[in-house]
Amino acid sequence: MDLGDCYRVLGLRSGASFADIKASYRRLAQQYHPDINPDDKKAKDKFIALTEAYKLLLTVVLPEEIAHQSSQLSAAGRDDVKVTRREKAATTTVAPQPQPSSKPPELVEIEQRLKWKTYEQLQRFLQERRFPQAIALAEALAVRLSGDAEVLQWQAVAYQIWGRALIGENQLLKARIYLKKALKTDPHNKALWNEVQRDFQRLEQMLL
Repeated sequence: MDLGDCYRVLGLRSGASFADIKASYRRLAQQYHPDINPDDKKAKDKFIALTEAYKLLLTVVLPEEIAHQSSQLSAAGRDDVKVTRREKAATTTVAPQPQPSSKPPELVEIEQRLKWKTYEQLQRFLQERRFPQAIALAEALAVRLSGDAEVLQWQAVAYQIWGRALIGENQLLKARIYLKKALKTDPHNKALWNEVQRDFQRLEQMLL
């Protein structure tokens, strides 16, 4: 299920807000809940699809909501600085204040919660062999938390695990693509490098 499918399952247009996604999920989940439709397999399947779509969209839309909060916090901080400077300028000359280089504590806490919640979901996807969902999840988190070494490592491992699974399915060309992505994403990870090299050796043997 890709992001477009997720929006369609929830009856929404692409780019819907977090509030719209949440409201639509609650309405449809109540309609198709197994407790309300105990003997209806189609309703049960619909409920499962709704839940999966909702969880996947949260990993993409929630980071956007956080980014919006971040911009608001930054704007508020700039306004506070302007007001403070105007007040001080009326009485005395003040040396320029350095701009803050770190993120607000509130935003850091939100991002850390998102990061580890997403990691838990990523682990479940990999264990359940739901590799496309795992990759989409890892890539969305990497975009939101760009430069986070742990997130890049998780993304690279997800690529490598899927590449190995593709070798087992004899999809060798596709496997090569994802193994290369793993190395490119986390090129300084020696343990990952050794694992990927073994996967490449296995792949080459199958091509002979």
